[in-house]
Amino acid sequence: MGSKNSLPEILAPAGNRESFLAALAAGADAVYLGLKHFSARMEADNFSVAELSAMRRLAEDKGAKTYVAMNTMVKAGELDQAARLLDKLSAHVKPHAVICQDPAIARLAKHVGIESEIHISTLANVSFPAALKSAERLGAARVILPRELSIDEIRAFSEAKPPSVDLEVFVHGALCYGVSGRCYWSSFLGGKSSLRGRCVQPCRRTYNHGGDRRRFFSCLDLGLGPMVKLLLQTPGVAGWKIEGRKKGPHYVYHVARAYRLLRDAGDDTGARREAAGLLDMALGRPLTRFRFLPQKVHPPMRPGEETGSGLLVGRTGRHKGRYAVYTDIPLHAGDRLRIGYEDEPGHQVIRAPRQAPKGRPVFYKPSDPELVSPETPVFLIDRRAPELVEKLRRHDSLLRAVTHPEVAASEAAAPKTGSPPGQMEPAIMHVQRYRPPKNAPGEQGVWLSAESLRQVPAKMASSIYWWLPPVIWPDDQERFAGLLDAAKKAGAKGWVLNAPWQVSLLGKVSAKQPVIAGPFCNVANGLFVKTLAEWGFSGVIASPELSKEDFTALGRTSPLPLGAVVAGLWPLCLSRSLAREVPVEKPLKSPKGEVCWVRRYDSAYWVFPGWPIRLATQEKALAKAGYSLFVHLHEPWPRAVPRPLRSTTFNWNLRLL
Repeated sequence: MGSKNSLPEILAPAGNRESFLAALAAGADAVYLGLKHFSARMEADNFSVAELSAMRRLAEDKGAKTYVAMNTMVKAGELDQAARLLDKLSAHVKPHAVICQDPAIARLAKHVGIESEIHISTLANVSFPAALKSAERLGAARVILPRELSIDEIRAFSEAKPPSVDLEVFVHGALCYGVSGRCYWSSFLGGKSSLRGRCVQPCRRTYNHGGDRRRFFSCLDLGLGPMVKLLLQTPGVAGWKIEGRKKGPHYVYHVARAYRLLRDAGDDTGARREAAGLLDMALGRPLTRFRFLPQKVHPPMRPGEETGSGLLVGRTGRHKGRYAVYTDIPLHAGDRLRIGYEDEPGHQVIRAPRQAPKGRPVFYKPSDPELVSPETPVFLIDRRAPELVEKLRRHDSLLRAVTHPEVAASEAAAPKTGSPPGQMEPAIMHVQRYRPPKNAPGEQGVWLSAESLRQVPAKMASSIYWWLPPVIWPDDQERFAGLLDAAKKAGAKGWVLNAPWQVSLLGKVSAKQPVIAGPFCNVANGLFVKTLAEWGFSGVIASPELSKEDFTALGRTSPLPLGAVVAGLWPLCLSRSLAREVPVEKPLKSPKGEVCWVRRYDSAYWVFPGWPIRLATQEKALAKAGYSLFVHLHEPWPRAVPRPLRSTTFNWNLRLL
């Protein structure tokens, strides 16, 4: 499977049958797709085990590999279900790789005997080169890097990687405003977690600052185009990944063909020109190279411009009393059109019922006539050109000829995670940004930074749990290694690591300085906790996204002491970018009046909500469920942002889908 002496794979996405066929027709080297469960793109159609079995066989006949994404955060009550799915994949699909964010999936794959490689998802946030050591320890053959990296940072990963671990890099597709694995925006506003594949993209909405209404956080699409030749000169980059499991076959076909041309004939002027034409017609958003060239970073947000996906082709209107769409281009039968923007009420997707010349009305029935306004923009989001339709038809006939297996029920079960440690004396940890107040009660935590090391008196340093940030970028690695050494010399009481991979920076774990997995590790099941215990962790602060039911289930299965965030400001997301038009420390309001504001710490922009978590009244229930550490996150309140009139219990009373 390695790419040590070969060209990188072109990895195409497939969220439905037609997109899978389009990937094969375009000559993709690998197709990544998801099951009906445990997929980080649950809004895609996704596939059953029987469907995947047939698709994998056709892909293999075409010389392509099949990668199955089981890349969600796994809750405690889902481990047996995940084990059964992996067992069925092993028996009937035999994918070339399983993509996972949660270490529990990697452990379960080994447990059921699946022979597929393990690829670590970008959602796991392996964001600095030394983290690759921990990924190797987990058994990973490949790590999918964050989308925010420059070519120099990718090369730093290449130089640091163990021989058994390859790298995968995104080259095209949608950009999230929040760093993958560090975005809780959708979950905080309604229990639909991006870590669970349910993101409703609140960052795409129009926000208001002092009457200025724009899409301040809505990103363009990443598009490296001809610059991918720099990746050809970077050893260990085994895959060029195209984002888009919710996209249609037109996008998949055009983008996969374009990057295959750029890989195989990128020095040829004609090939580059053809690839550029394919990408121009791929029907995505406007493109940015983002941070890829470090000497000239392109901010991915352009709040003054529209960032709707698809090609703007017309407007709505009325014709003889009927609702109609008028387009500036001819339409093919089956072309998919989106009326309005994805984040606006009343938007809908329609199919052109027949061919139509430009300017001729195409009639449709609005989903809600009261929300229809004249001159609503219309976007072409999937094109059914006859040549592509014919290619899909031929590949579909080949797929129909492949027999589906009878998939028997699996009796696989997850391994036992060990016994809970038993009831412990409850403690409160107050976490400050730079230094705790004098004589403060309870345990004290401080975010590790050069500023906090300066501000904390030497005599206090040994009584503090030092918290590492949720994201450490390659340029930060050496600096944080130095800060860790300084805190060690000061006799740090203990550590809170906010990515499991950060243990690679900490080095040898000392029993005198306990290591706790912080809330940004997104821990939700006992098998993840067991992995952390084997790595030297002594405790875990559970993911704040969990519901009461999920907190309780984790308490029954965790082999390490547990903690929970019960008070304070939990960020909506962390980002590496901020549009020039967005003020820091000032309120912005969503269309529903939800307040957020931005603050910068080191190399990250933290987007905070305008109201805090308050779970203090649930401490008894948490203690009964086995939790003994209750975390209060303290954040200085900005003067310009109104004080909150409410608080939230996050997902405590919801069911996290």
